[in-house]
Amino acid sequence: MDFSIKAFDTKNTITSAKTGCIAVAVFENKKLSQAAKALDQGGDITAALKSGDITGKAGSTLLLRGISGTGAARVLLVGLGNDETVSEKSFTSAVNATLKAFASLGAADAIIALPMTDVKERDVSWAVRTIVCAAHESVFRTDGQKSKKDPAPAGVRKITLATDATGEVKTALAQAIAIANGMDLTKELGNLSANICTPTYLADTARKLAKDYKFDVEVLDRKQLQALKMGSFLSVTNGSEEAPKFIVLKHMGGKAKDAPVVLVGKGITFDTGGISIKAGPGMDEMKYDMCGAASVLGTFRAIGEMGLKLNVIGVIAACENMPSGRATKPGDIVTSMNGLTIEVLNTDAEGRLVLCDALTYCERFNPAAVIDIATLTGACVVALGHHNTGLFTRSDDAHEKLAGELLAAGKAASDTAWRLPIEEVYNEQLKSNFADLANIGTPGGASVTAACFLENFTRKYTWAHLDIAGTAWKSGGAKGATGRPVPLLSTFLINRV
Repeated sequence: MDFSIKAFDTKNTITSAKTGCIAVAVFENKKLSQAAKALDQGGDITAALKSGDITGKAGSTLLLRGISGTGAARVLLVGLGNDETVSEKSFTSAVNATLKAFASLGAADAIIALPMTDVKERDVSWAVRTIVCAAHESVFRTDGQKSKKDPAPAGVRKITLATDATGEVKTALAQAIAIANGMDLTKELGNLSANICTPTYLADTARKLAKDYKFDVEVLDRKQLQALKMGSFLSVTNGSEEAPKFIVLKHMGGKAKDAPVVLVGKGITFDTGGISIKAGPGMDEMKYDMCGAASVLGTFRAIGEMGLKLNVIGVIAACENMPSGRATKPGDIVTSMNGLTIEVLNTDAEGRLVLCDALTYCERFNPAAVIDIATLTGACVVALGHHNTGLFTRSDDAHEKLAGELLAAGKAASDTAWRLPIEEVYNEQLKSNFADLANIGTPGGASVTAACFLENFTRKYTWAHLDIAGTAWKSGGAKGATGRPVPLLSTFLINRV
């Protein structure tokens, strides 16, 4: 999908634009947007509204051909709801409906002339990002591993956004394309079957990104992890034939003296639950248990394309969690990299076991902030559903600031998070009679106790935890990775420059 920006004015009018289709807005009170008025020289659009062929309800569409006084072969009328208060939801519905209509056209190019400055509490940059990301989603393919590919739709492949081509808007477009490309990579990795997307595959993907965008990359193997005394991480990989990989990517786009932001991704490329094996139904979806890792790689794809002037380090702990004669057993006690001992009461609570050593490893970077991203707990899905990512951090001034930045970035990117508590009282649920910590808590607040477990390994720097179990993928008929939280993370990093 190709995108461009073009301002239409009295010298370069939208009526003279030669294109396969122009999408313009109409409203429920029979009003027309400015672009629609300009194209309505013969009254055809007004007549369509009066006839009731389109109501103006947000997301409704009507395709007109042969409109007099325009150079476009087609005009797509798109409902935008109430003209006085165009909501984010209404605009998003209109964009999705526009792109759906574009997909079935016999035109290769089109103009989107929806009013991008009229959305309540949003600016034109947000509108540009919304259109670009939705367009990528509309053409994203999931048939990469099929022997016979689905027929490729014809439809529009070149979109011009009708708005003023200011420097701010051009920057927003470039950022939106980079973020959408990063989301595509994250989705592709998430959707790959686990026999293809192994820890080695993730490492190879990191190496390719490093080559394409001049990142530094290092991949540690089992012997190096043993030398680092990552006993907790290694306990998870004991039952698998696949070699674990500990991946470190560095984008040093800022000043040499600036402390980096570190993104830590959980990379369990398949999670059977280990000895605490999961039930069969839905277990195929455990290929998505590496979506934290995929989101780190997708975010690096985005910041590499943007050339972001910021120091960012990505750390990915990748392995499988499999049952075998070598697998860690419930009741085993392992020693983490920072020396704390952990009683493994449930081998299906493995994400925190790989992350805790990765978080200890981050101390060597003297980071400005560390954010871990993980499909960590089903309890977070129970708490927040599939709408918000769970955000956890401490409550001192530095952590309040970090939480505020992440929440604001999520809101700006329409990739929202909701903050949940971390309090010392929850650590009481993690007590063990035989080790420093248990890897699961007593019943109640399971997503909170999981975050509190991780917090024990982050006390030397500012840290936040994102539980993406409810937002990283969709189940059912629309099964697939979502690409979240790449928009949130990318926007957070952009705002830090």
